[in-house]
Amino acid sequence: MELFDSHAHYNDEKFEQDKEEVLKNIYETGVTKLTCVGYNEKSSEQAIEIAKTHDFIYATVGISPNDIPETENEFEQQLQKISKLAQNPEVVAIGEIGLDYYWNKDNKEQQKNAFIKQIELANNINLPIVIHTREAVNDTLEILKEQMPAKNKGIFHCCPLNQELIKQGLKLGFYISFAGPITFKNSKNAEEVIKQVPLEKILIETDSPYLAPEPKRGTRNDSRNVIYIAEKIALVKGIPVEEVAKATYQNAEKIFQKK
Repeated sequence: MELFDSHAHYNDEKFEQDKEEVLKNIYETGVTKLTCVGYNEKSSEQAIEIAKTHDFIYATVGISPNDIPETENEFEQQLQKISKLAQNPEVVAIGEIGLDYYWNKDNKEQQKNAFIKQIELANNINLPIVIHTREAVNDTLEILKEQMPAKNKGIFHCCPLNQELIKQGLKLGFYISFAGPITFKNSKNAEEVIKQVPLEKILIETDSPYLAPEPKRGTRNDSRNVIYIAEKIALVKGIPVEEVAKATYQNAEKIFQKK
């Protein structure tokens, strides 16, 4: 059984000491493809470097809502660099991008501007987007519906377990990516939203090194734990885990245009 971890951060400092060992172990245990996701200029550069030296890894580039520079001028400079980085053949999407009103309530307009401009970049270079949204459902959907629709669609990464967001996201043509929170014992709506998303629209991810699933919660997460996400989906849908693994692998290959 092969697995595709659609969202991980091996460009995070938590993997600085043993990254190569971890990546070797990941591949040997069946995670034969993964996407290393950028969230600012530096991490995007690092994601590309990791992808260049590992055939089973792809990269994304972008400026997350939690990494937006203070001034418009700084953002434009970084956006130009992201645009250049996106020309690398290892890059399969623009992201993670989006809105986060949980951590940042004071720069909502800057966040929206950055989100819109990066969707526009993705549209111009024919790539999908990877969306981070937290406590910003209405504004996220409004931008995608009204202000800057994403031509190549994309993924709601570590999708909040919000039934209306998922309903509207699916209607817009996006994939829904589930991560560790669907396994948490205190997770609300997990089973309902898993049932809500058809298998052909589901991706699985770890968001490593964050959000380790049960039974690994509280430890440094890595892609080997993506199996627990697949198992939870299989349990709720009443299907073999191999079926979930195969479908989510094919879905990830499809959205990232990589076979």
